[in-house]
Amino acid sequence: MPNKTAFTLSCVLFDLDGTLVDSAPDLLASLQKTLNGYGLPMADETHVRPYISYGAEAMLKACLPPTVTPDQRLTLLDTLLGHYEANIAQHTALFSGMANTLATIESLGLPWGVVTNKRERFTLPLMDALQLSHRAACIISGDTAAKPKPFAEPMLEASKRAGVHPSECVYIGDAQHDIAAGKNANMRTLVALYGYLNATDKPETWGADALIATPEQLTRWIKTILCH
Repeated sequence: MPNKTAFTLSCVLFDLDGTLVDSAPDLLASLQKTLNGYGLPMADETHVRPYISYGAEAMLKACLPPTVTPDQRLTLLDTLLGHYEANIAQHTALFSGMANTLATIESLGLPWGVVTNKRERFTLPLMDALQLSHRAACIISGDTAAKPKPFAEPMLEASKRAGVHPSECVYIGDAQHDIAAGKNANMRTLVALYGYLNATDKPETWGADALIATPEQLTRWIKTILCH
């Protein structure tokens, strides 16, 4: 756990889906198109939404009937990913208030980056489409490092590419594996409560340094840390 009494903030790292950007509209639309194409019942989007942070396979598992075989599930997954790749930024956007947060981070001279378990096949085109790639100090996907979150490898690679020490980073995410990954790399960690949390999640038990309800609150947290 980072030393609570001595912390220098040199970089802000974000999870992607459910933290930096709201990708739910495009992911859910791709899911519904996939299910419809195979004559399967449409998904309850409220039920599926919390699984977005765990990937497309988890989304499918949350809504498929038990009669679907493993082979059929793989076919559905491939179809879903194809639909998503072709429509990756139709409705995806920064969360409300996040544009101002990024602008503030940049105005303070802090680098920021992304660490996601999303594959590079999807991460890089999405960042390009949102015109964020040139602004990010690092973009680490689920297949960039040897192991994905909750392991420390992607976090350490992010800090390396950003040119900062891991202990001088803060990582914000909306899933328990995000917080575990940050802690495993000796980073400060924040939970994005506005993200894709499940009603059964207990983020207060994840060991994060703070719970963040809005991007505006993240901005205030950063300014407070820098003023210490």
